[in-house]
Amino acid sequence: MTSTEVFPLAGVRVLLLPGWLNSDGAHWQSRWEELHGDHRVEQDDWHWPKRGDWMARLEEVLMHSDTPAVLVAHSLGCQLVAAWAAHSRHTHRVAAAMLVALPDVEREDMPPQLAPWRPIVRKRLPFASMAVVSSDDPYCTPDRAAQMAADWGSELMSVGARGHINGDSGLGDWQQGRAMLQALVAVTK
Repeated sequence: MTSTEVFPLAGVRVLLLPGWLNSDGAHWQSRWEELHGDHRVEQDDWHWPKRGDWMARLEEVLMHSDTPAVLVAHSLGCQLVAAWAAHSRHTHRVAAAMLVALPDVEREDMPPQLAPWRPIVRKRLPFASMAVVSSDDPYCTPDRAAQMAADWGSELMSVGARGHINGDSGLGDWQQGRAMLQALVAVTK
């Protein structure tokens, strides 16, 4: 398998939901956008994220198409999915969500910019979901990640010690993640 092999996901549109500060060029989300044509949901303010603003933007993007969406969230994007799903009347537009590197925004050592994301929304997601976690994520302990995944009704998948599962994790095109996404989409059909 080459690093540029495309994993087709027919019948759905993949929406990338980066976390705080967006995903840089080395991040697998940016690489998926380039390789697979996935669509990044752009936020107005990546530095001082407001939960309500981010939820409204996701809702707006979802309303632009009747094609079912698969949400691929990283870090704070995972909290966005939970918050949006708990309040939206349009959750039927989402076929599934892949939640990668769940951050524990309730920790005392989180940056003040993330305070508006407290408390964590813990309502069960109304669509299929998978939580992909690392055993050494600096922003969330494995136990806290497992509890969030359980609260959201998400299948828990561990990728071992991969840090925050971002550009610094050395994942490149992250083919393992793309295969997980493909499997998640397959169970929704």
